[in-house]
Amino acid sequence: MATTSTPLTLPVLPLDDEVVLPGMVVPLDLSDAEVRAAVEAAQAAARSSGTGGKPKVLLVPRVDGTYAGTGVLGLVEQVGRLSDGDPGALIRGLGRVRIGAGTTGPGAALWVEGTAVEETVPDPLPGAVAELVTEYKALATSWLKKRGAWQVVDRVQQIEGVSALADNSGYSPFLTTAQKVELLETADPVARLKLATAQLREHLAEQDVAETIAKDVQEGVDKQQREFLLRRQLDAVRKELREINGEAEGEESDDYRARVEAADLPEKVREAALKEVDKLERASDQSPEGGWIRTWLDTVLELPWNETTDDVYDIKGAKTVLDAEHAGLEDVKERITEYLAVRKRRADRGLGVVGGRRGGAVLALVGPPGVGKTSLGESVAHAMGREFVRVALGGVRDEAEIRGHRRTYVGALPGRIVRAIKEAGSMNPVVLLDEIDKVGSDFRGDPAAALLEVLDPAQNHTFRDHYLEVELDLSDVVFLATANVLEAIPEALLDRMELVRLDGYTEDEKVVIARDHLLPRQLERAGLEPGEVTVDDSALRKLAGEYTREAGVRNLERAVTRLLRKVAAQHELGDRELPFTVTDAELRDLIGRPHHVPESAQDPAERRTAVPGVATGLAVTGAGGDVLFVEASLADPETGASGLTLTGQLGDVMKESAQIALSFLRSHGAELELPVTDLKDRGVHVHFPAGAVPKDGPSAGITLTTALASLLSGRLVRTDVAMTGEVSLTGRVLPIGGVKQKLLAAHRAGVTTVIIPKRNEADLDDVPAEVLEKLEVHPVTDVRQVLEIALAPAEAAAPLVAA
Repeated sequence: MATTSTPLTLPVLPLDDEVVLPGMVVPLDLSDAEVRAAVEAAQAAARSSGTGGKPKVLLVPRVDGTYAGTGVLGLVEQVGRLSDGDPGALIRGLGRVRIGAGTTGPGAALWVEGTAVEETVPDPLPGAVAELVTEYKALATSWLKKRGAWQVVDRVQQIEGVSALADNSGYSPFLTTAQKVELLETADPVARLKLATAQLREHLAEQDVAETIAKDVQEGVDKQQREFLLRRQLDAVRKELREINGEAEGEESDDYRARVEAADLPEKVREAALKEVDKLERASDQSPEGGWIRTWLDTVLELPWNETTDDVYDIKGAKTVLDAEHAGLEDVKERITEYLAVRKRRADRGLGVVGGRRGGAVLALVGPPGVGKTSLGESVAHAMGREFVRVALGGVRDEAEIRGHRRTYVGALPGRIVRAIKEAGSMNPVVLLDEIDKVGSDFRGDPAAALLEVLDPAQNHTFRDHYLEVELDLSDVVFLATANVLEAIPEALLDRMELVRLDGYTEDEKVVIARDHLLPRQLERAGLEPGEVTVDDSALRKLAGEYTREAGVRNLERAVTRLLRKVAAQHELGDRELPFTVTDAELRDLIGRPHHVPESAQDPAERRTAVPGVATGLAVTGAGGDVLFVEASLADPETGASGLTLTGQLGDVMKESAQIALSFLRSHGAELELPVTDLKDRGVHVHFPAGAVPKDGPSAGITLTTALASLLSGRLVRTDVAMTGEVSLTGRVLPIGGVKQKLLAAHRAGVTTVIIPKRNEADLDDVPAEVLEKLEVHPVTDVRQVLEIALAPAEAAAPLVAA
């Protein structure tokens, strides 16, 4: 397309955020000073020229204070008043003008020199241009018909020129100022028409999308209105039926639909609940299904789906709470403190949910009874600022207790985990799974297997209860599982939990617990004021050491309770004045003699190791560590008895340990200077006292060897020595477990020297320092070292004792 240029000098009429294209006729308000100055200057120039022509101005868009590079030559058709009475002018756009330099002229207006752009279009139009003209007219006609502007359709169809057709889009209200300026500055008519066509096509596409959305919204609204009308009609029909049947009028289903819609439920849960509401509304009043659905809906609506408590991220404060409520138990306190510290750092850095999982924890607290495992759960919840729920699993045999019952059963209920969340009222409580090692299994399933998903941090964010049948997020729950016996927990379940051992308290810790926790609580229960009865630390130490012998403090609390009851009763009888201080010397008069006198405190002639063939071992039971005596004797040759006899309810592993000990002594008797010929002709009897208690494990190996060696050599086993370790056929001492519990038991029993395997030496780091200070620990690698330490000197040996 060819264009030619003609020079012009015109006053500038600025248009703020408006664009006038050639061919457009627009009214302008003369109350604006710049517009009035430009029109008056044009009128003055027209009068001075003497040609009698109409005034001409240059219409220039001004966007954000910046003038466009191209304007439009405007002809002032008429000056008068607008419809609102303000002075105005009617101006027609004639053609494009490229703006040049400024110049001078009459009036207060800004004058510029410009170059008129005259466009030429070949005739006839090329085929591509003709198709473009047809497309633009079709699009414009479609848009005008949608707006109902039928009178404009004919006018657009009559426009023949390419340039005029493109400039006609200046009337389009949907174009922005920037789009109109782009049209104005496009000099080529064909390019301008292409631009106008693209703009119109884009607008029509957006309009189609908007109409589709509006239609969908309207259809949804119509559907809701229709559904609302039908439901009101259904309510009216049911009301009439109730009146016919003589039933009292009540709210249908307690308006479950409104409750579900008002509740803050996850999207999938909401969908499932609304489906059940639909079933409820269709169900007959006589149908039992209605009651089942109501119970299910009540359960879903009572669950705290999106409610959580804020964690207390005062790490020092949490540690203070744990220390104040529990003495000792440093391992679990450190683990909870670490957990809170990590949670605090993640919260500070905006790391909340990762892969749908939150930062819960699963801990297994394993230890003997009475060490505070259950009460520790409540202290953890207190330190973290969370709700606490206890779930007792002892004796649970039905898998449905964990996962819930199917809704097809009469009286179906959700499992204990869901009920615990509902009871807590939040999605991040501390849940204590008490006595997880006491879970059983029968034909109704294995509850321990159902707990695998609950206690797996990798999958419990999508836990699905059989009753609810919707996903429940347990990933923010802190699970604390307690157990007495580690071996009773299934291996797969134990693998999902972080193990924290609570191996019992030292005597010093028991005194602190009794003084700070047990005594104040029992004083209140006995109806005594804190100052009326005082118990010395010496009395508490004697209670812990000689009146009770346990890993925990449960029997110690009973002893304190009995002591306070005795004092209260004597005061009521007039035999005791208050206030009163209990010392260790007065314990015997108040609650009788001690029940557990240390072996070292007994008369030498009364000690168990006062005869050859008795050794002191260490064992771990469900009640913690304990001292285990091993007795051995030889049968009289005249009886004809031979072989090895074992008594004391021993397991297979312990029986094998006795066989190994006997075989070692037979093969190394000469080296150890033992009369092993006696072992060939005489029967050997090994007995473990407390015969009613089952015993098993390899850790009595060196104890059995020492007892047999003492019997054969006639040398006594030292009273102050206890030992633990597995023995091999070659005499090697192999490592065992439960070193901390065994050393605590040795300390409680008054033992001062302990023999352990050399490879268990690293386990001494777990033993409290105050216990190690009072024990002489000998790590050994060979049973010969054990015999050298444990057996008394030869000169103190007693003669061989026959059974």
